Amino acid sequence: MPLTIAQRLDRLKVRIAELAHWRDRQSAAIDGWTFEGEPIGHHQDWPHRQGVVHFAATAEAPEAWPLADIRLQLDLGGESLITLSYPDGETETFGLDPYHQEFPVKGRRFSIATESVARFPFGEPNRAPRLNKARFIWLDGPAHRLHLLLKQVAEAIDALGEHEVVPHLMDAAEHALRSLDWPSDTAAYISRTSGAVMQQKIWELPELEVNPAGLTDEQSASATTAFEALTARLKELQKRFPPNGELLLTGHAHIDLAWLWPYRETRRKMRRTFNTALSLMERSDDFRFNQSTAHYYAQMEEEDPELLERIKQKVAEGKWETVGGMWVEPDTNMPTGESLARQVLYGQRYFEKTFGTRHTVCWLPDCFGFSGALPQILRQGGIDSFFTIKVNWSETNHIPSDLFWWKGLDGSRVLTHTFDNPMQGYNGFVQADCYVPTWKNFRGKTQHRTSLLAVGYGDGGGGVTPEMVEREVQLRDFPAIPQARWGTVRSFYEQAHRTAGEKNLPVWDGEIYLELHRATLTSQSGVKRKHRQAERALITAETIASLAHMLGADRPRSLETDWRVVLKNEFHDILPGSSIREVYQDAEQELEGVIEHAKAEQAVALQALSAKLPKGGVGDALVVVNPSLAPRPLSATLSDGTVVAAADLVAPLSVAVFDKGSLRPAGGLKASPDRLENDHLAVVIGKDGAVASLIHKATGREAVDGSANQLWVYPADKPRNWDAWDIDADYAEKAVRLDAPDGINLVEDGPHRAAIRVVYRYRNSSVTQTYVLTANARRLDIETTIDWHDRRTLLRTLNPVAAQARKATFECAFGIVERATHTNTSWEQAMFEAVAHRFVDISEPDFGVALLNNAKYGHSARGNVIGMSLVRGPIYPDPLADEGEQSFTYALMPHEGAWHEGGVLDEAIDLNQPLVSAESSGLSAGSFAPLAVTGIPVAFSGLKPAEEGDGLILRLYEPAGRRGSLALELPSGWAASQPLNILEEPMERKGPADIMPFEIRTWKLQMADA
Repeated sequence: MPLTIAQRLDRLKVRIAELAHWRDRQSAAIDGWTFEGEPIGHHQDWPHRQGVVHFAATAEAPEAWPLADIRLQLDLGGESLITLSYPDGETETFGLDPYHQEFPVKGRRFSIATESVARFPFGEPNRAPRLNKARFIWLDGPAHRLHLLLKQVAEAIDALGEHEVVPHLMDAAEHALRSLDWPSDTAAYISRTSGAVMQQKIWELPELEVNPAGLTDEQSASATTAFEALTARLKELQKRFPPNGELLLTGHAHIDLAWLWPYRETRRKMRRTFNTALSLMERSDDFRFNQSTAHYYAQMEEEDPELLERIKQKVAEGKWETVGGMWVEPDTNMPTGESLARQVLYGQRYFEKTFGTRHTVCWLPDCFGFSGALPQILRQGGIDSFFTIKVNWSETNHIPSDLFWWKGLDGSRVLTHTFDNPMQGYNGFVQADCYVPTWKNFRGKTQHRTSLLAVGYGDGGGGVTPEMVEREVQLRDFPAIPQARWGTVRSFYEQAHRTAGEKNLPVWDGEIYLELHRATLTSQSGVKRKHRQAERALITAETIASLAHMLGADRPRSLETDWRVVLKNEFHDILPGSSIREVYQDAEQELEGVIEHAKAEQAVALQALSAKLPKGGVGDALVVVNPSLAPRPLSATLSDGTVVAAADLVAPLSVAVFDKGSLRPAGGLKASPDRLENDHLAVVIGKDGAVASLIHKATGREAVDGSANQLWVYPADKPRNWDAWDIDADYAEKAVRLDAPDGINLVEDGPHRAAIRVVYRYRNSSVTQTYVLTANARRLDIETTIDWHDRRTLLRTLNPVAAQARKATFECAFGIVERATHTNTSWEQAMFEAVAHRFVDISEPDFGVALLNNAKYGHSARGNVIGMSLVRGPIYPDPLADEGEQSFTYALMPHEGAWHEGGVLDEAIDLNQPLVSAESSGLSAGSFAPLAVTGIPVAFSGLKPAEEGDGLILRLYEPAGRRGSLALELPSGWAASQPLNILEEPMERKGPADIMPFEIRTWKLQMADA
């Protein structure tokens, strides 16, 4: 009875596996190894595995072997950068990892030196590293090529399933195997196959030959004949069954800047991966490789300039493609709009300076959702195309297209492509069983003929292997599977734009929300808090220094060096909280350094600004800068710790000088053990520690429904996978409310500030909250200190508000997102935790309530309840994530009208960036505003020194979806340029109004004679 196709395929795979044992004709061990200068033998354990270690040896291959067929095989027990040094002074460097262990050589004699770590590509420690393999092999080229070709035929048969070409492929493969003249000598055969899985199960193998004979010349020739016949047969079949589909291959090595390893290891991964890619380019004219991230190249410029020069040469030749246009591949949910603009500004400028090119494709394969602000930022940065595959990870709903226009908040569009490769996604393989499903999954094939496919080992780096390059050549002759060729990402998008110009592609409007990894908005609160502080500190330092310059002080210094540190730590596995502990120790230290330096720059700038103010008789002066576009009530903390909350206002983008002796608190502040009140708000704290009442005096409305700031603990925050990344939808099924505080006490009762403190305990943790109302406040601050010592437990605040709306407003970069408060559809149900920057608001037409924060991102809005996640305790990949103490503040703010009418953004800005003040003397009281913005209310993004030439760069944006008139008022002798993009170059803007909904506007401000 004949075998079925499935049975024949099983047999084919067994026969193919047999061929692999004759891939090498002979082998020769490389001895004389040293480990840190001391001898080490084959199969010997490393003496230690701490840090970077160094192996060395001198190697000499047998003279009788053809040089072209000699391969160096190494497995030293971890990842390594290996350098081969030849007698003539030539060197060649490769990356060594589990997928790159065989290397061509340029001579028979050379020395080997390594930088090695006892780690595997995903950061796992090799707890028992040893020198596993070090030898030369004489590669039997015909046997190797036939083995690989037959392997690819078997993979194609698997992938094609019921396709009518399958029986023909099977016949061709079986014929090739039958045509072989294959060895059968007992001793050699048993010795060569002894490593097979089946043979290793035998109770006791007979004595084995150390170096069994390989194929004879005649047997090797039969492999050549079989290979040629099989190739010819494939070409014939290809005529009858032409390729189905077209893929553009881009070699890739996704290198996470930090993740399951610290950044210092990434620096080594870069060198290993980049050297591997360069070695492939030297041996293949067709191979193409892409690598994003300006920061990586800047790192190479410092550490290995010779390597960077080699890369630059390949970039010039068109073989190495730098992509992305950003400083790193950042998270795009949490950075402020100005940070995202700097990602593009500094990224594009670096690429242009270093490689002579800007990028048109944003390359973000692995981020956890994408802000609706991104399309406009990209377009203003010269980028018209976007790539990701992460949208395919959504577990409930899927964006219905994979080649589409992505439309941002302001209407800007970027052409977007995502491919769905089930074999490791953006770390794809050059295999028929990767090609076929990727093409099958490409939904845009009816409109565009080609899909992109990135191939190469990644996340931990490594990249493309020599076998992948060889596979691509062989697969060109295959029938029925998609045609695939190496190419550039840029060329793919150029073709896709031509298609988009001819056909109506689908449009996705607004944010791209990932229905997965929602906990990345909360995990590792420390780095999120310091990141936000660093962003604000830098923006404020630049702003004060620029205002001082407009009043006659020196031109501000560039803070790009500090910005680069911030941008680096926005990487999509750092800021989201999905890395190991060592990453956060480094990141928080780096960000703290930025904060300290930025605040020092603020102090210097404020001193320079004060020096330009009119002199006068105020001997005890308070100099205050408002680095925002809203008038702010005067609040400051003096050098002696005294808090001032006065009735005075500080004008937008101004510096004001006050006589401290004349400052008086705003009226109406009262306090008792359970009540706080000023002219704007009346607050009652219940016996459960929550806000029992919050009266908005201007309207007389109660702002809370029952009680607000309810603290809930969820002890079953145990996702089925991705511990630091995920919150499962049913996390709230088990919940414990903290409603029995240890104490509620009035702790401050001053004329400027009053406060009630509430202390809770939960198991091993404590939460201390201080309700603060200042004399001039329009919000109730909740200063919070958490001392957290419980794992896999989530703490949230829930705030039922006395307002009803079908949508809530969440602040995002350069604008807002409106999200449903109901769960009518699966899309709305899946959005149970979503990002917000500084506020979430629920409003009726005439009244609303906002929840503000200065350090948090994970929020929810269900019905009339605004929720915010405060802390989690995942155990992987950092078992001590958020262990210990952290402090932050959030606030409840009732308001009249919609959020943008009631001053919500202004208060959120004030909470995150208080007025900057310093004490001085000998000045004249008054207010000095060198720059004013009139017309429709807009938001401030930044004021900084120009990247080119003299002058300052002012960036504003419309935050609420309105349009209107806008004008700048500048000091005498100053003028504003025509519209600029975020690269600080002239742009042609569209729109009938001076500013359009969610538009980002940039100008260069210069003195007329500059």
